[in-house]
Amino acid sequence: MDELELLKKHWKESSNTPENTFSATDIYNMLQKKSSNIVKTLFYISIGEFVFWILINVLPLLFSDRYNQSIAMVYGDGYLDEILTVVSYAIIGLFVYLLYKSYKAISTLDNAKLLMKNILKTRKIVKFYVIYNLVVIAVSMVIGFYISIHNSPILLDNLSHYSNLQMAGFYASLAGLALVFVAVIWLFYKIIYGFLLKKLNKNYNELRKLEI
Repeated sequence: MDELELLKKHWKESSNTPENTFSATDIYNMLQKKSSNIVKTLFYISIGEFVFWILINVLPLLFSDRYNQSIAMVYGDGYLDEILTVVSYAIIGLFVYLLYKSYKAISTLDNAKLLMKNILKTRKIVKFYVIYNLVVIAVSMVIGFYISIHNSPILLDNLSHYSNLQMAGFYASLAGLALVFVAVIWLFYKIIYGFLLKKLNKNYNELRKLEI
């Protein structure tokens, strides 16, 4: 039994005594602290994810000429790759900033309704971020497959000899690969962010009980 459950038990046992008010305040403070810690954890995870994607994109460019050539073949000589990278980093950076604002707000609030409002806001930020990432990953894979195929003379030559059934199987395999990859990313977000959001939602429900 954690500290919150102990406080709730004490609060119920002392419901007919003057100390009940102080117990309710203690429970609120505990919920505030727990919520603040959860959002802080989300903030740290988002920073880790930001650093991870930077390393994934930058290190191969620095140490692999073959990787640079493959990127040039896929995206051509334009700025598509650079634009997509900047936009992705900007979105992740915005997510980190919004989580930091939520953490600072929750850690200093002394009003239950405002705390509940900020918890809901944090949940929406995380959910929109996860949905955005999954959509971007799926779209990026489709675009990447399309550009790769049309920029590869050898692959185009091989595909030109495929029957309609073989082409359907080829595209189905690409779609399956994309779905598997997106599912793996979704599972990662479900385990990490979903677990923390579930705890945050539990705190929100406890706050509603205090308000009632």
